[in-house]
Amino acid sequence: MNQSKPLPVWILIVSGLFAVMELGVSLSLCFAPESVLETVDLSAKGVMYLVYMWAARQFALGFILAFSTFKRSVPMLSLSYIFFLVMFVGDLLIGIHQHENSMIITAIVMCLISAGLIYAVNRSVNR
Repeated sequence: MNQSKPLPVWILIVSGLFAVMELGVSLSLCFAPESVLETVDLSAKGVMYLVYMWAARQFALGFILAFSTFKRSVPMLSLSYIFFLVMFVGDLLIGIHQHENSMIITAIVMCLISAGLIYAVNRSVNR
């Protein structure tokens, strides 16, 4: 009988925390964008449209991560963390282009965490 092994609890906890974090960012962008975007003129034409698009991206990622964590699905968690990795590679390139060191450092750290979680999720079931 080929039964899949359960995911380690620490992976589920980290995934759940990331899901809550993404959902929180989404809500902050919708209801208090000035708390996230201190240096952006929110009254400029088209800015709130972009803020809501960003909020929708964060909400979608948080929801998908929460759902895959709840389902304890290795393929879904792997795909979620691959998306996370691609998203933070994009953030790294933006940080480099904008010469923003804090964004570069954050993106590198999150890329390493995402890659580590992809490895951990897949390794946990291949033991």
